[in-house]
Amino acid sequence: MTSELSSASPLSVSVGALTGGDADLGSYLGKVVLFVNVASKCGLTPQYTGLEKLQEEYAERGFTVVGVPCNQFLGQEPGSAEEIAEFCSATYGVTFPMTEKVEVNGEGRHPLYERLAGFADAEGYSGDIRWNFEKFLVGRDGEVVARFSPQTEPESDEIVAALERALG
Repeated sequence: MTSELSSASPLSVSVGALTGGDADLGSYLGKVVLFVNVASKCGLTPQYTGLEKLQEEYAERGFTVVGVPCNQFLGQEPGSAEEIAEFCSATYGVTFPMTEKVEVNGEGRHPLYERLAGFADAEGYSGDIRWNFEKFLVGRDGEVVARFSPQTEPESDEIVAALERALG
């Protein structure tokens, strides 16, 4: 593992934290990260429970979930940063870090998702984010190692196996 990020790494991107300031993604170099575009008013929102369970179970081994709020799918994340933070904490007990609300598709696509969207999932799909709760696993070297569809539950065998491999 190198101690420097490639300029193509999602960890080399600057993005704000939900609560203000910089999310400092570069500080995750050497850790395994699961990026998930999240929304508070989606049929998949209960996945927050599984994401938080992964966070609790694997954090000590060098893992974190990073939630990335997005309002591009039927306006399912309309709240302010404060409302999103309160919802996640009060409803799901979320402790993992969250970025500012960003666009994951289209002309306003955030550079983080410019780097993530080109990675193909196990079925060969790459490109635009399909819906809320699409997941990208980034290895300790800062490179994307897996992509999972929005419907893939956080605690699924598929995600847990990829996470275990990435953690070593």
